[in-house]
Amino acid sequence: MIVGTDGREHAMGSGQRTTVAAGDGIRYSTGFGNEHSSEAVPGALPIGRNSPQRAPLGLYAEQLSGSAFTEPRDTSRRSWLYRIRPSAAHPPYTRISQGALRGTPFDETVPDPNRLRWDPLPEPPAGTDFVAGLWTLGGNGDIRQRSGMAVHLYHANASMRDRVFGNADGELLIVPERGTVLLRTEFGVLEAGPGHIALIPRGVRFRVELPDGAARGYVCENYGRPFVLPELGPIGANGLAAARDFEAPVAAYEDVERPVEVITKFCGHLWAAVHDHSPLDVVAWHGSHVPYRYDLRRFNVIGSISYDHPDPSIFTVLTSPSDTPGLANADFVVFAPRWLVGEDTFRPPYFHRNVMSEYMGLIEGAYDAKAEGFVPGGGSLHNMMSAHGPDRETFERASAAELVPAKVADGLAFMFETRWPVTLSAAAVGEHRPQHGYDNVWEGLQRHFTA
Repeated sequence: MIVGTDGREHAMGSGQRTTVAAGDGIRYSTGFGNEHSSEAVPGALPIGRNSPQRAPLGLYAEQLSGSAFTEPRDTSRRSWLYRIRPSAAHPPYTRISQGALRGTPFDETVPDPNRLRWDPLPEPPAGTDFVAGLWTLGGNGDIRQRSGMAVHLYHANASMRDRVFGNADGELLIVPERGTVLLRTEFGVLEAGPGHIALIPRGVRFRVELPDGAARGYVCENYGRPFVLPELGPIGANGLAAARDFEAPVAAYEDVERPVEVITKFCGHLWAAVHDHSPLDVVAWHGSHVPYRYDLRRFNVIGSISYDHPDPSIFTVLTSPSDTPGLANADFVVFAPRWLVGEDTFRPPYFHRNVMSEYMGLIEGAYDAKAEGFVPGGGSLHNMMSAHGPDRETFERASAAELVPAKVADGLAFMFETRWPVTLSAAAVGEHRPQHGYDNVWEGLQRHFTA
């Protein structure tokens, strides 16, 4: 059976799966980086100690460490799980096909300095679930050294059935673009649709169900230090993404005694073992290594109220720090609805070349620096120092616009930004190659110089 976040037991027959529909009793605990605690059955959570001689209700106590034991307190990530069976109770894992999923070293192609843009992925074959529907665009760094990141897309039309997935290589930032994903995790249930993000920490197991029957979106796989909220500096104590708006699941467990395939991503490859029970059997838990969801429309946009377009770093939701202060292993940036009021200002994003590499995706509507060709589900890549900016049509319109207050409200775009170049997978230049003629959007930018 499943005991859900509504506190009710949902009976399950062999081969059946109970799905919690959107808004059907799903509850959350709020606060990014908090020490959360939750129990699906009263009395399941020990009080005053983590590992008593006999855990309550005949459960097993197990610690999940997302950081080394000796890391500083402010970067420590760990949770204690109280489960029906310990994770150690499983047979050996064997390698399985990884489809279009890739990891480091990204050496199928050479790094490309060109500006690149892609259409959305084609429709997948019937019966494609989230894991089978993962498709790697590219990445950088070294999984084994816990540095770098990867850009994936997903396109699925089937819920995972008696399959569970976990990633030892890094955390997964899931950005839905079409359709809701229901994430049944070891910690409970998260629901994320377009306009939300979901963050699954390293090692946390989960299953993806599709209440809408199909879903697609983007994934940033972060091999480096876990995502944190960026420092606010001169902004002060408030602004950007508020910690209280991040929602963690409350405990919900499965008591399933039948074969369940558990898939682990380890050093870039997929491995699987068939357990005789569901590993989503955590009855209670407490800690800081937990999944979250966040509503991007709650992002408090900070912008100029005098002149000039601010640097896009002002739109950072989450950042994965590196060993160099301010130079991120990976950033997640959102271009949310906002007012533009700058005087004597070119209001769209300015022309620039950047030491950081930028992959941009579109969740809905249009992006204010591109008039056409950049569509929801598609994406663009501007590797380090590649010159980019508004297309000709956008430049001409913005240069002549009357500078009255105007609201950018018809689009929701985002960016995965990283300190290293993104090297493409073979599929990203082959079977799903970039759009032809992307450079043409900058054709016709005329000489206006007058001496």
